[in-house]
Amino acid sequence: MKAWFQLRKSKKVLIHVYLKLQQVKHRLPDSVYQEIKGKLLELQEAILTKQVNATSNLIKSLNHLYKKHLKKTSFKQIVSSILGILFALFIAMLIRQVWFELYEIPTGSMRPTFKELDRLSVSKTAFGVNHPFTTGHFYFNQELIKRNNIVIFTTENMDFRDSDTLYFYLFPGKKMLVKRAIGKPGDTLYFYGGQIYGVNAQNKDISHKLRTPELEKIDHIPFISFEGTRLSTTTSIIPGVHSPVMIYQMNEPIARCYALSSTQAKGELLPRITKRSPGIHYNELWGIGNYAMARLLTKEQVRVLSEHDPSQIEEGLLYLELRHHPNLENTRMGYDEMHRLRPLIGLSTSIIPLQESHLKALMHNLYTARFIVDKGFAYRYGVNPQKFGAQAFFPYFPGIPDGTYEFYYGKASSIGWQGISHELPLSHPLYWFDLQRTQLLFNIGMEFDTRYNPQGKEQSIYPSRYAYFREGNLYLMGAPIILKDDPALIRFIEREEKRKNTSRTHYEPFIDAGAPLLSDGSLDIEKVKKYGLTVPPKMYLVLGDNHANSGDSREFGFVPEANLKGGPSFIFWPPGHRFGAPNQPSYALLNPGRVVVWSLACISILGWMAVQRKRTKLPLKF
Repeated sequence: MKAWFQLRKSKKVLIHVYLKLQQVKHRLPDSVYQEIKGKLLELQEAILTKQVNATSNLIKSLNHLYKKHLKKTSFKQIVSSILGILFALFIAMLIRQVWFELYEIPTGSMRPTFKELDRLSVSKTAFGVNHPFTTGHFYFNQELIKRNNIVIFTTENMDFRDSDTLYFYLFPGKKMLVKRAIGKPGDTLYFYGGQIYGVNAQNKDISHKLRTPELEKIDHIPFISFEGTRLSTTTSIIPGVHSPVMIYQMNEPIARCYALSSTQAKGELLPRITKRSPGIHYNELWGIGNYAMARLLTKEQVRVLSEHDPSQIEEGLLYLELRHHPNLENTRMGYDEMHRLRPLIGLSTSIIPLQESHLKALMHNLYTARFIVDKGFAYRYGVNPQKFGAQAFFPYFPGIPDGTYEFYYGKASSIGWQGISHELPLSHPLYWFDLQRTQLLFNIGMEFDTRYNPQGKEQSIYPSRYAYFREGNLYLMGAPIILKDDPALIRFIEREEKRKNTSRTHYEPFIDAGAPLLSDGSLDIEKVKKYGLTVPPKMYLVLGDNHANSGDSREFGFVPEANLKGGPSFIFWPPGHRFGAPNQPSYALLNPGRVVVWSLACISILGWMAVQRKRTKLPLKF
């Protein structure tokens, strides 16, 4: 065995010096070249005849000649190393662009499918052959992308904040995002009950493709906030007033609000919306009116912060406030989170008193962002606490040990090294049930920012918690928290109907309007076409699985076809029940693009191996 290692080492030295000699032989004196060549031939003969003892002295002689005549200067070595590293990085970047890539998930926008620090392999040949280092494809097949497939795409040429990044800390580029592809070009989609109904460009029902059993716990909301994710405001001629205000949903302008005076305002949908669907109202767009934004209030907070009198409804331990049905007809003047006086969309609010059974149901289905507890103060994972100083907006959780935690489906977990999670026992302090903690975890569990706590009647920032009806049951956090036969929900619906009938102004009650289905159970295609969201040609609607903590098409708009780069194929870290193929319809194992790229890669690798073998096969050719 020792002799085998010695011969192997000798061959490596032989080939290394031989290749270097071939590079510089034209610059060497003939005498030096012949001397080195002679030693190489002697060493080659010793290796071929397995004269192990003779190789040691020959290696020493060759190393001496190499250092004297062939070794690069320090400067040349540095230049050569830098060029070698740059070439290797270029090849690595090329592979990442057109073949495959290992990807680390930085945020919780795709939880529970992907969580922070998950590692996955991404195929860049899932539906095409990419142009390297830019957008576009040499080959692209739209049919290879199924609805609910997860896609990787670049933010290049998109309206995405902070899109610049560095790859390998050297090469400038654009950030890559991972989301679920919901709508394909020509699809028209309508949101109801956390689910999506729709038709394709040929008006064929695709709802069954949008609502698969494997994804039943993942719900989708058609907006992030009722006033959109982007506001365009200008200073008005009215002193101290900012007007008009352009409101964007899906990163498209859909409405305009403007001040008539410092106390009166007016709002209207833009012609691009009303031209397609005359007479449509803001809350009817895409099914927005089927959803409410929710928070928990105490009885005193209901009295002080809302328009409702708690003495006129039944007693509750806490009260669920629902903001719903954004209304341009009731646009009013008010102050936003930046203390600007501007037009605000009118919103309706409703109150449901909650009992202990409801609150425990909330806790049994609680999900939160991943968060870190440090000396009792909690902040969201990924936030730099030094930026805020003195825990300015961090909630306080007494009795919780320091660590990293998360809730999903009501189960609390601690997060350890490299994102490995461990489910906590029910005796852990995070499970302690009391009204204050329940209210706190529900209201700020996605932001972990006390500014989202109930503070004022005109408060403009609101928790990322959403409510909706499905089959008569009221859902929160993707679970039926108040069932349709619950007396609390029956009384609530009665109050809503009465309010609708007795209100001096038009009031839209927050009740179950039902799925967009006809009496025979088939899809109401006309309703979907009239009120639904249509995906433009060569564009895709992408949404995060964690709607409460996801920047997706609701924020940056539709994703151009040219920006799609690939799809994830395997989760290889951390170990656990999510290890393996991600929760999505599978991509085709074989497709033309994949065959081409893999074939070229195999040919390149085998060709390089053949050339190396030929160059280094003994006996060497001088």
